[in-house]
Amino acid sequence: MFRKLTLTALLASASFLAVRADVVPSVPGPGVVYNSGATCRIEWDGDKDSNTVWKNMSIQLMTGSNFEMVHLTTVASGQDGTASGFFEHPCPAVTPFSAIYFYQFTSPLATEKTWTTRFTIASPTGATVPPANPTQPGTNAAIPWGVGALADPSTAVPPPAGVDASAPSGSVPGPSSVSSTDTVPATPTVTPINTPSIHPTNSATNTSASHSATPSTSANSTIGTSANNNAALGSATIDSRMWKVAIALGASTMTFALFM
Repeated sequence: MFRKLTLTALLASASFLAVRADVVPSVPGPGVVYNSGATCRIEWDGDKDSNTVWKNMSIQLMTGSNFEMVHLTTVASGQDGTASGFFEHPCPAVTPFSAIYFYQFTSPLATEKTWTTRFTIASPTGATVPPANPTQPGTNAAIPWGVGALADPSTAVPPPAGVDASAPSGSVPGPSSVSSTDTVPATPTVTPINTPSIHPTNSATNTSASHSATPSTSANSTIGTSANNNAALGSATIDSRMWKVAIALGASTMTFALFM
């Protein structure tokens, strides 16, 4: 019983160590609509793995596809992502008013970026239009998207230093998604299929074995002909010897008769 509990504890510890913590955005979630000019609220679960990596967190308003993310403006910087928290800002005027916007979280010490799901920025009266594209380019994932812009680009705040919004390391879930840390598929690696080795039949060995087990017809024919020839030759030799003996006996009988 003790050994079983010890093993369970070790497995649990290994699983805990294998999990790498990051900031996990939680709001806005799927289906959230903020009106332009009203308050946009952002919430996150803090990084529980480090008290330094996400200490200086920035939040950017983004648009575009999963593979071509477009920075619109930086809405917050210097946020403490090592603890759960929230941030609010006035929702900007954008074009179009649609469900094609999301927030990106970055930190100078973090190797990964995280995102909220796509959410809607509507007009001050709540009017919206559907996203221009129903699926993601390249993957056909059913995550609607489009490319928006600030109505007044001059109000944009540049990305944080060292952040390249055009080279994402992940993908943004759609409005109907729950997870906010999906991974962008990398360039597919072609893994060769392990085809079982086929050992060729040793035809020379098998042919030799079959010949040893079953003599060929030509061999039997040769052996039989040789035996017949030898038998015929032996019979002719015996007949010749008997004829010579008979002649000799006949000659002796005639000689004996003359002397008599």
